[in-house]
Amino acid sequence: MVKEFENPFRPGAGHKPPYLAGRAEETEEFRRLLEQKVILENLVLTGLRGVGKTVLLDTLKPIAIREKWRWVGTDLSESSSISEERIVLRLLTDLSVLTASFVVGERERSNIGFGAPPTRDEIKLDFRTLRSIYASTPGLPSDKLKRVLEVVWSVLKQTTDRGLIFAYDEAQNLADHAAKDNYPLSLLLDVFQSIQKKDMPFMLILVGLPPLFPKLVEARTFAERMFRVVFLDSLTEPESRDAMLKPIENTHCPVRLDEQSIKLIVGASGGYPYFIQFICREVYDAFVQGQTSVPVAEIKRKLDTDFFAGRWARATDRQRELMMVIAQLDTSAAEFAVQEIAEKSKQMLDKPFSSSHINQMLVALSNSGLIYKNRHGRYSFAVPLLNQFIRRQISDEFETPPKHGGQP
Repeated sequence: MVKEFENPFRPGAGHKPPYLAGRAEETEEFRRLLEQKVILENLVLTGLRGVGKTVLLDTLKPIAIREKWRWVGTDLSESSSISEERIVLRLLTDLSVLTASFVVGERERSNIGFGAPPTRDEIKLDFRTLRSIYASTPGLPSDKLKRVLEVVWSVLKQTTDRGLIFAYDEAQNLADHAAKDNYPLSLLLDVFQSIQKKDMPFMLILVGLPPLFPKLVEARTFAERMFRVVFLDSLTEPESRDAMLKPIENTHCPVRLDEQSIKLIVGASGGYPYFIQFICREVYDAFVQGQTSVPVAEIKRKLDTDFFAGRWARATDRQRELMMVIAQLDTSAAEFAVQEIAEKSKQMLDKPFSSSHINQMLVALSNSGLIYKNRHGRYSFAVPLLNQFIRRQISDEFETPPKHGGQP
């Protein structure tokens, strides 16, 4: 008996799709970085939500391990960036999982101030030891953390490993806090630049939304030369087709997509991997139950509810009004400037926005993750296809239902 073929599409946050389409160029760029004898370039992996950053990061990990690189990391929460001590705690915690089995030799033991242990024959680089090295090193938190990493490298270099990668997702949460005299982001950059200048092969991978790299450069101008920035964009049409068709190639799959269906899905998804998975999952379920055409309007409405509505609800009425103006710009899918928004608002609104008010509101929208400012002083929506969602809201708002007894 043939086992029932399950719906292969997986629209989820960071869920690996059944087939990873595209991203060959980005993967090769990562392989190039792995060949560095001295770390001159670290990696920033950035792009809009739903573009597949986390999935690609998870794909890079086994590649690095096969190439004899150790790998540590996790998601960075906002709490990790509250203070320098918190970011240090995050790094030591992640590092200890990897180094807990490393035994400190006699030579390294004396170098870090550990004499003959009274209760055990060997010292391992577990969290307690790493924390002890950190606490006993004089100086600033950056000096202490550098010392910990130096000790780890003194042990790691005796193995066949080529180096160590620290990989952090959601890194846009990193921030300095000048008002509180705490600079966790600057500490991270300073430490890695310092140890890399000493030829210690510790590479940093930061993954996050587009504001990430400008924040790095703002914290430390040398970050511009420290990172190779890879921006993940939407998939090309051939790559989108592969993402749709490869998972249903199996002869036991009950669903097939004709050319018209493929074109409809490509258009509705904009080539964004999350939307491809979301739409294809709905189409698959519909086709299995006997439907023969792609219910585009219904799927978009469900996508609006499941993906966009929560983000839209976080904006104030006045912020939504501003985004409605932006969505009507011809350039709303790409970039837009304050002056363009101001001119459009004069055309659309009885009470248009002033440039200064637009600037203030764009900052607020950036903080809420709906808009981001690029390094050229222009803005973009931080959520893919948000402009299309907003246009649908405008259409619904002004749609007048037929009167009872009248003609529709």
